[in-house]
Amino acid sequence: MKKKKKKMHSRELGLILLEQLFDMEDLHYGLWEKDLELSIFNAKIAQQRYNEMILSTLPSINNEGAEIHVLDIGCGTGNLMAQMLDKGYYVDGVSPSESLTKRIKRGLGNYPENKTNVFECKFQNFPDEQCKKQYDVAIFSESFQYIPMQYSFGKLQNLIKPEGSIIICDFFKTEAHGDGQKGDRSFGGGHRMSKFYAEIQDTPFTIQRDDDITSLVSPNIQLVNDLLMNKIYPASVTLDSYVKDNYSFIYFLRKLTFCLFKKKLRKIKYKYFSGYRSKEVFERYKTYRLMILKYK
Repeated sequence: MKKKKKKMHSRELGLILLEQLFDMEDLHYGLWEKDLELSIFNAKIAQQRYNEMILSTLPSINNEGAEIHVLDIGCGTGNLMAQMLDKGYYVDGVSPSESLTKRIKRGLGNYPENKTNVFECKFQNFPDEQCKKQYDVAIFSESFQYIPMQYSFGKLQNLIKPEGSIIICDFFKTEAHGDGQKGDRSFGGGHRMSKFYAEIQDTPFTIQRDDDITSLVSPNIQLVNDLLMNKIYPASVTLDSYVKDNYSFIYFLRKLTFCLFKKKLRKIKYKYFSGYRSKEVFERYKTYRLMILKYK
């Protein structure tokens, strides 16, 4: 029986388009340190600095031959996995995306001697009994936000070795979320920060490190917002005007489509073309953290 093709999620589409349009090797925001000019041409540098920040948190590989096994949960394009493999770590990945999984596996062709597994599933469906106590480290790089916490911690207890660790680099909702001010809910995703701190109290994990890196990530929001408002939106207005003047039937169909999907399209316009997706709004409603949790 032919395998049913999975539908591409809108989040995945956005990430892949960014990669294809701007030749990005990663699907995260990047780390914009003060010495790095905010420019689309520096985005790959910012992303690599983000990767290096995560790599610096991994336990060192000693010369005694001990293997360190890492599980990269929501491994994106596989670029971070490849960099870990280059450094001598043993890495498995979790990828819920069919298209991204294919790309990852192509990249793994550069490591013919490696035994990396890529599990094509949501973390909620990960076969933790099959991989019980197999990993020294689990990494969530902008992927923790998509997984219900009640699934995360339960599975992680089965997967992580004693004295192992969890690295989370992701954003969370601040207490301002839902206050109704301009820009509220223009950014989706993220668990509430206070809820995370409450949930972790009932697990065998302790927070060893908790760095607020919001100000180093939020410039990327400004970069994308400028691109949307100053490039993409004016171009769409020009194209719309051209279609209206030259192809009235197509313009009629576009208007009809807008009427049919009015609520959804207005939501998209509010999120992406209202000007609210700014650095300041992001910093109000989100807190971006680099955290290391240690198994007690």
